Amino acid sequence: MCLSWRVPQDVRGPLSVSVALCTHNGAEFVREQVESVLSQTAPPQEIVLSDDDSHDDTVAIVRELVDEYRAQGGVISFTVLENRPALGVAGNFAQAIAGCTGDLIALSDQDDVWHAERLEVVARYFAEHPDVILVHGDARLIDGHGDPIGRTLFGSLRISGRERRQIDRGSAIHTLIRRNVITGATTVFRRDLVSEALPIPPGWIHDEWFGIIAAMVGRVAIVPGCLVDYRQHDSNQIGVEVVTPTVALRKLREPRAERNRKLLIRAQSLADRLHGAGSRIDQRYARIVAEKVEHERFRLALPVRRVRRIVPVLVSLARGEYRRYSVGFRDAVRDLVQPT
Repeated sequence: MCLSWRVPQDVRGPLSVSVALCTHNGAEFVREQVESVLSQTAPPQEIVLSDDDSHDDTVAIVRELVDEYRAQGGVISFTVLENRPALGVAGNFAQAIAGCTGDLIALSDQDDVWHAERLEVVARYFAEHPDVILVHGDARLIDGHGDPIGRTLFGSLRISGRERRQIDRGSAIHTLIRRNVITGATTVFRRDLVSEALPIPPGWIHDEWFGIIAAMVGRVAIVPGCLVDYRQHDSNQIGVEVVTPTVALRKLREPRAERNRKLLIRAQSLADRLHGAGSRIDQRYARIVAEKVEHERFRLALPVRRVRRIVPVLVSLARGEYRRYSVGFRDAVRDLVQPT
């Protein structure tokens, strides 16, 4: 269950906020989302819309809403970037983020709904926690009609108490090196992070990449409560997959080589960024990232025959490598069972 969050009436965050709004054929839901952005108790100073080759009225709807807001006395900078052809989700968000000028950058999907106090709460949090470079949080899941579906984002992601504690005490890297628990729809970060995180390497989604870089540059934090209604519908580009027994069985039957190859490439790109020229990333994390690379290299190199995987996987599991660098016992089982 999402806890409620009360905002003191006399608090307004001094930090300017840009909204990086990314769209693709989002006419069905984008009006409700943009209306929720423009009706914030602490409105943003800027919206950068990056549209990925929409063939509907998405951009026109957003323009209309911004024009109405300005006609009613609202002051906001508005930039439209239109991509032909489409850049894809990560590239589209990278372009929107690069165009933002505010102190804080709030990521926005085209189909969610922000609670009215979202930006106010987040701006206050950043003002009170100068060491925090990125925040994210839970969200209420809603359906295509906007009705709650009885689950929250964190509940669906099965974020454990251990993972919450690691993030809360400033050790988010130990969670994020294993798996991503940061969802872009709930994410806001300081613009200082942009120079470290861009460009986004191939194979990474924007939110997971910005999250893990933030964990190595500053501190990642969870803002209490639910400040976003996260919509789940048939046209989601990225949604929440609930791991039912059927889903788990399907994953065990998937060929493993391509997935493990991608995991190794991703880990290596993280190591490359860590050692890049001019990087401000804390070099204390070099060992963690190097061991992550070696773990993914080990997984990719496992024998084709399942019976020959048993001993090396069990040894790695006993050493704690699956717990530190993968999703524990679950990934060990995948490596034992999945066909090559």
